[in-house]
Amino acid sequence: MTPSDTHLVLIPAYNAGPNLRRTVAACLSRWQPVWVVDDGSTDGSAAGLEAAGLRVIHRERNGGKGAAVRTGLLEAERARFTHVLVMDADGQHPAEQIAAFMAASLAEPAAMILGQPQFGADAPRARVVGRRVANAMAAMLTAGYGVGDALFGFRVYPIRPLLDTMQESKWMQRFDFDAEALIRLAWRGVKPVKLPVPVRYFPPSEGGVSHYRYLRDNLLLGWMHLRLLTRLLSRK
Repeated sequence: MTPSDTHLVLIPAYNAGPNLRRTVAACLSRWQPVWVVDDGSTDGSAAGLEAAGLRVIHRERNGGKGAAVRTGLLEAERARFTHVLVMDADGQHPAEQIAAFMAASLAEPAAMILGQPQFGADAPRARVVGRRVANAMAAMLTAGYGVGDALFGFRVYPIRPLLDTMQESKWMQRFDFDAEALIRLAWRGVKPVKLPVPVRYFPPSEGGVSHYRYLRDNLLLGWMHLRLLTRLLSRK
């Protein structure tokens, strides 16, 4: 059995624009197989990808990143994969890091391999400051377990523990997915292995697409932290 028999690159995508094709091409040059979960896109960005030999899973309606990842996890497990590397469709996550993350996962298959973003000057300040708060909350909720960045979505997950974790919560569907998955997996004792990853933010002129909404998504994160804190305190 080869690493590509057990480890899969999974890209959830919603109206990702032209960067989706560039991301897929970069991934395929470094790892196969690569799957895309088209989360109800309306911009045609996923059209024709199957013709290149890519597996594309189409969702009829947009459900959010977490919902798209769960759809991909279920299909991947049916296909007998044990791990997925989840990465964004917009080109922010560097495909050249895929091999190193897969190697780390193969060395410690029970662990979650977590990208730690190395931001450049192009990173929006509001996003950088906001994630500091999310990271502090994640550290508190995991009692210093060493989970690192709570929101960066370039990660390798063992499929079964993540699916079990997602079945515990009716949430984890949208922007709250990355942070809640990290915290709940830490509660399960899944070891974090952290690797640095350079991050590039693309402006709209270069095809950059962001579905992040400052008020909506920060309220969602705040509600998530309150839910998890309440759950944590109820267990003590």
